[in-house]
Amino acid sequence: MKGVVLAGGLGTRLHPLTKITNKHLLPVYNRPMVTYPIECLVKAGIKDVLVVTGGNNPGDFLKLLGNGKEYGLENINYAYQQGEGGIADALALAKNHASGGPICVVLGDNIIEKNIRSAVDEYHKQGGGARILLKRVENPRRFGVPVFENGQVVAIVEKPEHPPSSYAVTGIYMYDNEVFDFIGTLTPSQRGELEITDVNNVYIRKGKLAWSELEGWWTDAGTFDSLLRASNLVAQGGANNV
Repeated sequence: MKGVVLAGGLGTRLHPLTKITNKHLLPVYNRPMVTYPIECLVKAGIKDVLVVTGGNNPGDFLKLLGNGKEYGLENINYAYQQGEGGIADALALAKNHASGGPICVVLGDNIIEKNIRSAVDEYHKQGGGARILLKRVENPRRFGVPVFENGQVVAIVEKPEHPPSSYAVTGIYMYDNEVFDFIGTLTPSQRGELEITDVNNVYIRKGKLAWSELEGWWTDAGTFDSLLRASNLVAQGGANNV
């Protein structure tokens, strides 16, 4: 399995900080944000990673990450997303990197307390399809929210006013190579983007999506409040712990 870290976008919710750098290069406690999802993959045994970035500072990722050895990677590649096409549009750039095999995708602003090795192992036993990681949250209205029937996810709704469950879809996904075919069938949302929720719903309709519950705390870092929360959580107990 290969890894993909999606670190593009303009990070408009963090202006004016993101007027001078990419969101994923901002500090979370004592190191750059993008290093946390890379560490998440490495601790799951995934050491061949593609970093997809965009905006005006792509060269800074190379300055920071270099050949990846400092962060435990055996191989690192970079891709550039033109414009604001959405998460699924950025993921499409990983087709050659995947080389026909499965991938584990982590959004570049996702930070977790524990690790995802058990979920990766479950995916390998699953033998294809998709697996998403879910987490109970206090305010699921901010996220994609799963709809359950008999313990199975039967749909995902994006930022619902009345959430059908208390779970949020975290920014960690595992896919087989069909994901690139599915992305090719999508149409842009009202935001003009290709949505990862639509990708997951395609897998659901085909009966090929499973889920795992993420252990420990989880946060994104895409707003000032969540960036502060992430820094405080890391300062108190670290991240990606065994």
